[in-house]
Amino acid sequence: QVQLVESGGGLVQAGGSLRLSCAASGSTLTINGMGWYRQTAGKRRELVACFNNVGSTNYADSVKGRFTISRDDAKNTLYLQMNSLKPEDPAVYYCNAAGVVDGYWGQGTQVTVLS
Repeated sequence: QVQLVESGGGLVQAGGSLRLSCAASGSTLTINGMGWYRQTAGKRRELVACFNNVGSTNYADSVKGRFTISRDDAKNTLYLQMNSLKPEDPAVYYCNAAGVVDGYWGQGTQVTVLS
């Protein structure tokens, strides 16, 4: 089992920045890839950014050039630096870890952008 705890969400003005963190614990050696997703009411959860199992990164087109995913393996922590936040970015942001068999989700952290 893998436990994921997100933090760093909050309220920010449009154009501002936030950094999300996701601390992983438990069977972290079983994790193949990690990423960030977001979801707004009535919509499907969508990929924001992720590391795949060979360490390459992928970003949603809507966040390219503004968001940066990174990780600190020594701390088992995943980050999402979000710059130039736009009114369309507010959502609950979720951390995901893909294991060999199972996938794991954090509880989510709310990001609100004031226009």
